[in-house]
Amino acid sequence: MILSAYVARRFARYFIIISLIFVAILFLIEMVEQIRRFADDGVGLTGAAGLAALNITASFYSILPLLTVLAGIALFLSLSRSSELIAIRASGRSGMRIVTSPAIAAVIFGILSVAILNPLVAATTKKYDDMVARIEAHGGDTIGLGDSEVWLRQGLRYTDPQGKDVTGQVVIRANRASPDATTLYDATFMLSTPESGVTGRADARVARLSDGKWHLDDVKLWPLDTENPETQAQSVATFEVPTELTAERIRDGFGRPDAVPFWQLPGYIDGLERAGFSAQRHRVWFQMELARPLLMAAMVVIAAVFTMRHMRGRQMGVLVLSAFACGIVLFFLRNMAQVLGDNGDIPPSLAGWAPPLVAVLFAIGALLQLEDG
Repeated sequence: MILSAYVARRFARYFIIISLIFVAILFLIEMVEQIRRFADDGVGLTGAAGLAALNITASFYSILPLLTVLAGIALFLSLSRSSELIAIRASGRSGMRIVTSPAIAAVIFGILSVAILNPLVAATTKKYDDMVARIEAHGGDTIGLGDSEVWLRQGLRYTDPQGKDVTGQVVIRANRASPDATTLYDATFMLSTPESGVTGRADARVARLSDGKWHLDDVKLWPLDTENPETQAQSVATFEVPTELTAERIRDGFGRPDAVPFWQLPGYIDGLERAGFSAQRHRVWFQMELARPLLMAAMVVIAAVFTMRHMRGRQMGVLVLSAFACGIVLFFLRNMAQVLGDNGDIPPSLAGWAPPLVAVLFAIGALLQLEDG
Protein backbone atom coordinates (compact mmCIF):
# COMPACT_ATOMS: atom_id res chain seq x y z
CA MET A 1 0.00 0.00 0.00
CA ILE A 2 2.80 2.42 0.89
CA LEU A 3 4.63 1.58 -2.34
CA SER A 4 1.48 2.08 -4.41
CA ALA A 5 0.88 5.46 -2.78
CA TYR A 6 4.48 6.44 -3.52
CA VAL A 7 4.14 5.61 -7.22
CA ALA A 8 0.79 7.41 -7.41
CA ARG A 9 2.30 10.54 -5.80
CA ARG A 10 5.16 10.48 -8.28
CA PHE A 11 2.69 10.29 -11.15
CA ALA A 12 0.58 13.12 -9.70
CA ARG A 13 3.66 15.31 -9.35
CA TYR A 14 4.71 14.74 -12.97
CA PHE A 15 1.15 15.32 -14.16
CA ILE A 16 0.92 18.66 -12.34
CA ILE A 17 4.36 19.80 -13.53
CA ILE A 18 3.63 18.92 -17.17
CA SER A 19 0.21 20.57 -16.95
CA LEU A 20 1.70 23.80 -15.63
CA ILE A 21 4.30 23.82 -18.39
CA PHE A 22 1.65 23.41 -21.07
CA VAL A 23 -0.59 26.05 -19.47
CA ALA A 24 2.31 28.52 -19.70
CA ILE A 25 2.98 27.59 -23.33
CA LEU A 26 -0.68 27.85 -24.29
CA PHE A 27 -0.99 31.18 -22.51
CA LEU A 28 1.97 32.69 -24.38
CA ILE A 29 0.69 31.45 -27.74
CA GLU A 30 -2.83 32.68 -27.03
CA MET A 31 -1.51 36.01 -25.77
CA VAL A 32 0.25 36.64 -29.08
CA GLU A 33 -2.88 35.63 -30.99
CA GLN A 34 -5.14 37.98 -28.99
CA ILE A 35 -2.74 40.90 -29.46
CA ARG A 36 -2.62 40.22 -33.20
CA ARG A 37 -6.39 39.84 -33.47
CA PHE A 38 -7.42 42.91 -31.50
CA ALA A 39 -4.51 45.24 -32.21
CA ASP A 40 -6.82 47.64 -34.06
CA ASP A 41 -9.54 47.57 -31.38
CA GLY A 42 -7.53 49.25 -28.62
CA VAL A 43 -7.03 46.11 -26.53
CA GLY A 44 -3.94 46.55 -24.39
CA LEU A 45 -1.57 44.03 -22.89
CA THR A 46 -3.75 43.52 -19.81
CA GLY A 47 -6.89 43.00 -21.88
CA ALA A 48 -5.11 40.54 -24.16
CA ALA A 49 -3.86 38.63 -21.11
CA GLY A 50 -7.39 38.41 -19.75
CA LEU A 51 -8.75 37.15 -23.07
CA ALA A 52 -5.91 34.63 -23.35
CA ALA A 53 -6.53 33.33 -19.83
CA LEU A 54 -10.21 32.79 -20.65
CA ASN A 55 -9.56 31.13 -23.98
CA ILE A 56 -6.83 28.64 -22.99
CA THR A 57 -9.07 26.65 -20.64
CA ALA A 58 -10.82 24.88 -23.51
CA SER A 59 -7.53 24.07 -25.27
CA PHE A 60 -5.97 22.80 -22.05
CA TYR A 61 -9.00 20.66 -21.26
CA SER A 62 -8.96 19.06 -24.71
CA ILE A 63 -5.30 17.97 -24.44
CA LEU A 64 -5.51 16.55 -20.90
CA PRO A 65 -5.39 12.94 -22.20
CA LEU A 66 -2.14 13.67 -24.05
CA LEU A 67 -0.69 15.26 -20.92
CA THR A 68 -1.61 12.08 -19.07
CA VAL A 69 0.42 9.89 -21.43
CA LEU A 70 3.37 12.30 -21.07
CA ALA A 71 3.10 12.08 -17.28
CA GLY A 72 3.03 8.29 -17.52
CA ILE A 73 6.12 8.27 -19.72
CA ALA A 74 7.94 10.60 -17.34
CA LEU A 75 7.00 8.44 -14.36
CA PHE A 76 8.21 5.13 -15.74
CA LEU A 77 11.35 6.69 -17.23
CA SER A 78 12.28 8.14 -13.85
CA LEU A 79 11.64 4.83 -12.09
CA SER A 80 13.77 3.06 -14.68
CA ARG A 81 16.67 5.52 -14.54
CA SER A 82 16.86 5.45 -10.74
CA SER A 83 16.64 1.63 -10.78
CA GLU A 84 13.57 1.88 -8.54
CA LEU A 85 11.64 -0.14 -11.11
CA ILE A 86 14.13 -2.99 -10.73
CA ALA A 87 13.82 -2.83 -6.95
CA ILE A 88 10.02 -2.83 -7.12
CA ARG A 89 10.03 -5.87 -9.39
CA ALA A 90 12.55 -7.60 -7.15
CA SER A 91 10.14 -7.17 -4.26
CA GLY A 92 7.72 -9.43 -6.09
CA ARG A 93 5.36 -6.89 -7.62
CA SER A 94 4.06 -7.63 -11.08
CA GLY A 95 3.83 -5.09 -13.86
CA MET A 96 0.06 -4.94 -13.51
CA ARG A 97 0.29 -4.05 -9.82
CA ILE A 98 2.85 -1.35 -10.58
CA VAL A 99 0.71 0.32 -13.21
CA THR A 100 -2.51 0.10 -11.17
CA SER A 101 -1.72 2.96 -8.76
CA PRO A 102 -0.87 5.60 -11.43
CA ALA A 103 -3.88 4.42 -13.46
CA ILE A 104 -6.14 4.97 -10.45
CA ALA A 105 -4.55 8.40 -9.96
CA ALA A 106 -5.31 9.18 -13.62
CA VAL A 107 -8.94 8.12 -13.08
CA ILE A 108 -9.16 10.49 -10.10
CA PHE A 109 -7.70 13.33 -12.19
CA GLY A 110 -10.24 12.49 -14.91
CA ILE A 111 -13.15 12.61 -12.47
CA LEU A 112 -11.95 15.95 -11.08
CA SER A 113 -11.51 17.38 -14.57
CA VAL A 114 -15.07 16.42 -15.55
CA ALA A 115 -16.60 17.57 -12.26
CA ILE A 116 -14.68 20.85 -11.86
CA LEU A 117 -12.74 21.79 -14.98
CA ASN A 118 -15.57 21.06 -17.42
CA PRO A 119 -17.97 23.63 -15.87
CA LEU A 120 -15.06 26.07 -15.62
CA VAL A 121 -14.36 25.65 -19.34
CA ALA A 122 -18.02 26.28 -20.16
CA ALA A 123 -18.08 29.44 -18.03
CA THR A 124 -14.82 30.87 -19.38
CA THR A 125 -15.80 30.07 -22.97
CA LYS A 126 -19.06 31.98 -22.57
CA LYS A 127 -17.24 34.87 -20.88
CA TYR A 128 -14.67 34.98 -23.68
CA ASP A 129 -17.37 35.01 -26.37
CA ASP A 130 -19.19 37.83 -24.58
CA MET A 131 -16.01 39.91 -24.27
CA VAL A 132 -15.13 39.37 -27.92
CA ALA A 133 -18.67 40.35 -28.94
CA ARG A 134 -18.40 43.57 -26.92
CA ILE A 135 -15.02 44.38 -28.44
CA GLU A 136 -16.12 43.75 -31.99
CA ALA A 137 -19.61 45.22 -31.31
CA HIS A 138 -21.15 43.39 -34.21
CA GLY A 139 -24.29 42.23 -32.42
CA GLY A 140 -23.99 38.70 -33.76
CA ASP A 141 -26.34 35.79 -33.57
CA THR A 142 -27.29 34.19 -30.27
CA ILE A 143 -29.26 31.00 -29.86
CA GLY A 144 -30.56 29.43 -26.68
CA LEU A 145 -33.24 27.35 -25.05
CA GLY A 146 -35.72 28.03 -22.30
CA ASP A 147 -37.51 25.24 -20.53
CA SER A 148 -39.61 24.45 -23.59
CA GLU A 149 -38.93 27.35 -25.94
CA VAL A 150 -36.45 28.37 -28.62
CA TRP A 151 -34.80 31.79 -28.43
CA LEU A 152 -32.74 33.40 -31.19
CA ARG A 153 -31.19 36.80 -31.69
CA GLN A 154 -30.01 38.08 -35.04
CA GLY A 155 -28.68 41.27 -36.51
CA LEU A 156 -30.91 43.13 -38.95
CA ARG A 157 -30.12 45.61 -41.69
CA TYR A 158 -32.75 46.98 -44.06
CA THR A 159 -33.77 50.13 -45.93
CA ASP A 160 -36.95 51.87 -44.78
CA PRO A 161 -39.47 53.41 -47.23
CA GLN A 162 -37.67 56.76 -46.97
CA GLY A 163 -34.47 55.15 -48.26
CA LYS A 164 -32.70 55.24 -44.89
CA ASP A 165 -30.48 52.33 -43.86
CA VAL A 166 -31.67 50.94 -40.51
CA THR A 167 -29.50 48.70 -38.34
CA GLY A 168 -30.98 46.80 -35.43
CA GLN A 169 -31.61 43.45 -33.88
CA VAL A 170 -34.43 40.93 -33.87
CA VAL A 171 -35.18 38.71 -30.88
CA ILE A 172 -37.13 35.61 -31.86
CA ARG A 173 -39.07 33.33 -29.54
CA ALA A 174 -40.82 30.16 -30.65
CA ASN A 175 -42.65 27.42 -28.78
CA ARG A 176 -40.90 24.76 -30.82
CA ALA A 177 -38.91 24.17 -34.00
CA SER A 178 -38.58 21.55 -36.71
CA PRO A 179 -35.71 19.03 -36.46
CA ASP A 180 -33.79 20.76 -39.27
CA ALA A 181 -34.11 24.13 -37.48
CA THR A 182 -35.66 25.88 -40.49
CA THR A 183 -39.26 26.11 -39.26
CA LEU A 184 -40.49 27.80 -36.09
CA TYR A 185 -43.99 27.43 -34.67
CA ASP A 186 -45.92 30.10 -32.74
CA ALA A 187 -43.06 32.52 -33.23
CA THR A 188 -42.70 36.09 -32.01
CA PHE A 189 -40.29 38.57 -33.67
CA MET A 190 -39.29 41.69 -31.69
CA LEU A 191 -37.45 44.41 -33.67
CA SER A 192 -35.26 46.94 -31.85
CA THR A 193 -32.86 49.66 -32.94
CA PRO A 194 -30.14 51.43 -30.92
CA GLU A 195 -31.84 54.79 -31.45
CA SER A 196 -35.48 53.95 -30.71
CA GLY A 197 -35.41 50.75 -28.68
CA VAL A 198 -38.15 48.21 -29.45
CA THR A 199 -40.03 49.44 -32.51
CA GLY A 200 -42.08 46.52 -33.76
CA ARG A 201 -43.49 43.08 -33.07
CA ALA A 202 -44.70 40.31 -35.32
CA ASP A 203 -46.51 37.16 -34.19
CA ALA A 204 -46.66 34.31 -36.71
CA ARG A 205 -48.22 30.88 -36.59
CA VAL A 206 -45.33 29.51 -38.67
CA ALA A 207 -41.96 31.03 -39.64
CA ARG A 208 -39.87 29.30 -42.32
CA LEU A 209 -36.24 30.09 -43.08
CA SER A 210 -35.14 30.15 -46.72
CA ASP A 211 -33.26 32.36 -49.17
CA GLY A 212 -31.93 34.72 -46.49
CA LYS A 213 -35.40 35.53 -45.13
CA TRP A 214 -37.88 34.41 -42.53
CA HIS A 215 -41.17 33.76 -44.32
CA LEU A 216 -43.99 34.31 -41.81
CA ASP A 217 -47.54 32.94 -42.22
CA ASP A 218 -50.70 34.15 -40.45
CA VAL A 219 -49.00 37.24 -39.07
CA LYS A 220 -50.14 40.02 -36.78
CA LEU A 221 -47.97 43.17 -36.79
CA TRP A 222 -47.72 45.82 -34.08
CA PRO A 223 -45.86 49.16 -34.51
CA LEU A 224 -44.54 49.58 -30.97
CA ASP A 225 -43.16 53.08 -31.55
CA THR A 226 -46.67 54.57 -31.45
CA GLU A 227 -48.83 55.60 -28.49
CA ASN A 228 -51.44 52.86 -28.99
CA PRO A 229 -49.97 49.96 -31.00
CA GLU A 230 -53.14 47.84 -30.84
CA THR A 231 -55.21 50.39 -32.77
CA GLN A 232 -52.68 50.35 -35.60
CA ALA A 233 -52.02 46.61 -35.53
CA GLN A 234 -52.73 44.73 -38.72
CA SER A 235 -53.08 41.10 -39.69
CA VAL A 236 -51.55 39.86 -42.92
CA ALA A 237 -51.31 36.46 -44.54
CA THR A 238 -47.55 36.58 -45.11
CA PHE A 239 -44.63 38.73 -44.07
CA GLU A 240 -40.86 38.56 -44.62
CA VAL A 241 -37.98 39.41 -42.29
CA PRO A 242 -34.45 39.50 -43.76
CA THR A 243 -31.83 37.47 -41.92
CA GLU A 244 -28.24 36.32 -42.16
CA LEU A 245 -29.04 33.13 -40.27
CA THR A 246 -28.87 29.77 -42.01
CA ALA A 247 -29.97 26.33 -40.88
CA GLU A 248 -26.31 25.38 -40.37
CA ARG A 249 -25.61 28.40 -38.19
CA ILE A 250 -28.68 27.72 -36.05
CA ARG A 251 -27.71 24.08 -35.59
CA ASP A 252 -24.13 25.10 -34.79
CA GLY A 253 -25.47 27.47 -32.16
CA PHE A 254 -27.15 24.54 -30.47
CA GLY A 255 -24.25 22.26 -31.38
CA ARG A 256 -21.58 23.37 -28.93
CA PRO A 257 -21.95 20.83 -26.17
CA ASP A 258 -18.63 21.89 -24.63
CA ALA A 259 -20.23 25.26 -23.83
CA VAL A 260 -22.73 23.54 -21.52
CA PRO A 261 -21.52 22.52 -18.04
CA PHE A 262 -21.41 18.76 -17.57
CA TRP A 263 -23.93 18.81 -14.72
CA GLN A 264 -26.44 20.73 -16.85
CA LEU A 265 -26.14 18.55 -19.96
CA PRO A 266 -29.00 16.12 -19.16
CA GLY A 267 -31.47 18.97 -18.67
CA TYR A 268 -30.13 20.79 -21.73
CA ILE A 269 -30.57 17.64 -23.83
CA ASP A 270 -34.18 17.37 -22.66
CA GLY A 271 -34.75 21.01 -23.56
CA LEU A 272 -33.32 20.50 -27.05
CA GLU A 273 -35.54 17.53 -27.72
CA ARG A 274 -38.66 19.24 -26.38
CA ALA A 275 -37.92 22.15 -28.72
CA GLY A 276 -37.75 19.74 -31.66
CA PHE A 277 -33.96 19.76 -32.19
CA SER A 278 -31.68 16.77 -32.39
CA ALA A 279 -29.53 16.32 -29.28
CA GLN A 280 -27.25 13.71 -30.86
CA ARG A 281 -24.07 15.77 -30.52
CA HIS A 282 -24.81 16.55 -26.89
CA ARG A 283 -25.53 12.91 -26.09
CA VAL A 284 -22.23 11.89 -27.67
CA TRP A 285 -20.36 14.57 -25.73
CA PHE A 286 -22.02 13.51 -22.49
CA GLN A 287 -20.94 9.90 -22.98
CA MET A 288 -17.40 10.99 -23.90
CA GLU A 289 -17.16 13.06 -20.74
CA LEU A 290 -18.36 10.10 -18.69
CA ALA A 291 -15.63 7.98 -20.30
CA ARG A 292 -12.87 10.59 -19.85
CA PRO A 293 -11.49 9.05 -16.60
CA LEU A 294 -11.18 5.67 -18.38
CA LEU A 295 -9.47 7.39 -21.31
CA MET A 296 -6.87 8.95 -19.01
CA ALA A 297 -6.26 5.59 -17.34
CA ALA A 298 -5.80 4.06 -20.80
CA MET A 299 -3.11 6.64 -21.55
CA VAL A 300 -1.18 5.60 -18.44
CA VAL A 301 -1.37 1.91 -19.35
CA ILE A 302 -0.21 2.69 -22.90
CA ALA A 303 2.78 4.58 -21.48
CA ALA A 304 3.56 1.60 -19.23
CA VAL A 305 3.58 -0.85 -22.15
CA PHE A 306 6.49 0.96 -23.79
CA THR A 307 8.44 2.54 -20.93
CA MET A 308 7.99 0.28 -17.90
CA ARG A 309 11.25 -1.53 -18.52
CA HIS A 310 15.00 -1.08 -18.16
CA MET A 311 16.13 1.02 -21.13
CA ARG A 312 19.37 2.47 -22.40
CA GLY A 313 20.56 4.43 -25.46
CA ARG A 314 18.59 4.65 -28.68
CA GLN A 315 16.07 2.07 -27.54
CA MET A 316 14.78 4.51 -24.95
CA GLY A 317 14.07 7.21 -27.52
CA VAL A 318 12.29 4.82 -29.87
CA LEU A 319 10.07 3.45 -27.10
CA VAL A 320 9.22 6.91 -25.77
CA LEU A 321 8.22 8.10 -29.23
CA SER A 322 6.21 4.92 -29.76
CA ALA A 323 4.33 5.47 -26.49
CA PHE A 324 3.49 9.06 -27.37
CA ALA A 325 2.51 8.07 -30.93
CA CYS A 326 0.10 5.45 -29.58
CA GLY A 327 -1.40 8.08 -27.30
CA ILE A 328 -1.93 10.39 -30.29
CA VAL A 329 -3.49 7.52 -32.26
CA LEU A 330 -5.94 6.86 -29.42
CA PHE A 331 -6.69 10.59 -29.25
CA PHE A 332 -7.36 10.60 -33.00
CA LEU A 333 -9.56 7.50 -32.82
CA ARG A 334 -11.57 9.10 -30.03
CA ASN A 335 -12.17 12.20 -32.14
CA MET A 336 -13.12 10.04 -35.13
CA ALA A 337 -15.59 8.12 -32.96
CA GLN A 338 -17.06 11.46 -31.87
CA VAL A 339 -17.59 12.48 -35.50
CA LEU A 340 -19.25 9.15 -36.27
CA GLY A 341 -21.45 9.55 -33.21
CA ASP A 342 -22.38 13.13 -34.12
CA ASN A 343 -23.43 11.95 -37.58
CA GLY A 344 -25.55 9.18 -36.08
CA ASP A 345 -23.48 6.38 -37.61
CA ILE A 346 -22.84 4.78 -34.20
CA PRO A 347 -24.69 5.07 -30.86
CA PRO A 348 -23.48 7.76 -28.42
CA SER A 349 -22.46 5.21 -25.79
CA LEU A 350 -20.32 3.34 -28.33
CA ALA A 351 -18.69 6.57 -29.50
CA GLY A 352 -17.81 7.56 -25.96
CA TRP A 353 -16.72 4.27 -24.42
CA ALA A 354 -15.36 2.11 -27.23
CA PRO A 355 -12.00 3.87 -27.87
CA PRO A 356 -10.76 3.99 -24.23
CA LEU A 357 -12.14 0.54 -23.42
CA VAL A 358 -10.49 -1.09 -26.45
CA ALA A 359 -7.23 0.76 -25.68
CA VAL A 360 -7.23 -0.44 -22.07
CA LEU A 361 -7.87 -4.05 -23.10
CA PHE A 362 -5.14 -4.04 -25.75
CA ALA A 363 -2.65 -2.35 -23.41
CA ILE A 364 -3.38 -4.81 -20.59
CA GLY A 365 -2.96 -7.68 -23.05
CA ALA A 366 0.41 -6.28 -24.14
CA LEU A 367 1.51 -5.88 -20.51
CA LEU A 368 0.56 -9.47 -19.71
CA GLN A 369 2.45 -10.64 -22.78
CA LEU A 370 5.55 -8.76 -21.63
CA GLU A 371 5.22 -10.20 -18.14
CA ASP A 372 5.04 -13.74 -19.50
CA GLY A 373 8.03 -13.04 -21.70
